[in-house]
Amino acid sequence: MTGFDNIRTLHVNKNDSGQRLDKFLTKTLVNIPKSLLYKYFRLKSFKVNGKRADAETVLCEGDEISLYISDEFFPDGTDDRKDNEKYSERKYDLRQSEIVYEDENIIIVDKPQGETVHQSEPDEDSTKQGTYLIDRIIGYLFKKREYIPENEQSFTPSLCHRLDRNTGGLVICAKNAEALRIMNAKIKDREIKKTYYCETAGIPNPKSATLSHFHYKDKGKNRVYIFKTREEAKRALRIRYDDDIKTVVTKYRVERTLGENALVSVELITGRTHQIRAHMAYIGTPLVGDGKYGIAHGKRYGDNFQHLYAYSLRFDFKTDSGILDYLSGREFRGNGCEFISKYR
Repeated sequence: MTGFDNIRTLHVNKNDSGQRLDKFLTKTLVNIPKSLLYKYFRLKSFKVNGKRADAETVLCEGDEISLYISDEFFPDGTDDRKDNEKYSERKYDLRQSEIVYEDENIIIVDKPQGETVHQSEPDEDSTKQGTYLIDRIIGYLFKKREYIPENEQSFTPSLCHRLDRNTGGLVICAKNAEALRIMNAKIKDREIKKTYYCETAGIPNPKSATLSHFHYKDKGKNRVYIFKTREEAKRALRIRYDDDIKTVVTKYRVERTLGENALVSVELITGRTHQIRAHMAYIGTPLVGDGKYGIAHGKRYGDNFQHLYAYSLRFDFKTDSGILDYLSGREFRGNGCEFISKYR
């Protein structure tokens, strides 16, 4: 290790505030092992505004952090230069037609089918994936100078939720940390209503219903299973504890029919992995083109993507929404897609 004769200082900006000191340092000092970071906490190596600080200290805008640690753990600007080069590339951008809504806090994008939202998606095929949606959004904001990597220590524009690679439709991205915190809370508290359209192979009966069952995700297979009761799930899975068995609630309505198929609107009451795909398959009407939950139907119709589209977002805020209060009551709709247009 090199010495640290000069005390390093970091200044907390607006996007850094509101988080714990250990979380901030984990994002800022990316080269430091987590075990060593907490050793430095035990050694009282960090001060906030001149006072000893522990891991749980919550930061405020304007705070000054003093760090008595090795110089080697501080960023040298290399990552910022790489980001500047990367996001300057033409492929990292958005088409105007993809931008459904934008203001100083959020941007709502109409994601095309076949694009992964970010690199950690479990169904990602790295040999086929070119760019990720979040990288294109960041590149767009970078070119507008709304995101400047060297001005940020712990924040980058972030998606508030995700869609599967082969599902198209609306995705919200937060431009600042406060908007991200509020949006995450609103999604968790179900104060954002999401409506999807899907095309089913077969016509659901009854034509409208609220389905309530039990959901289990097999992480190894990246697949979920639906069961009528919790006990049925435990027996089928041969497990004693049911922490991973979750209630799943889906509300649907048949909007139009075309031959043996139907255009169905779906509202998610819960938000589970592959919820619509698995739930509609469970009642005998899988999504057209779904190679995982309705593989025979996917082969029959010869489609590459499941016919599922996140059509609308309605902000139905019931609690304090801070800087995003102006969005309450507003609804945004996507541009639609090919399978929906067949039913018009």
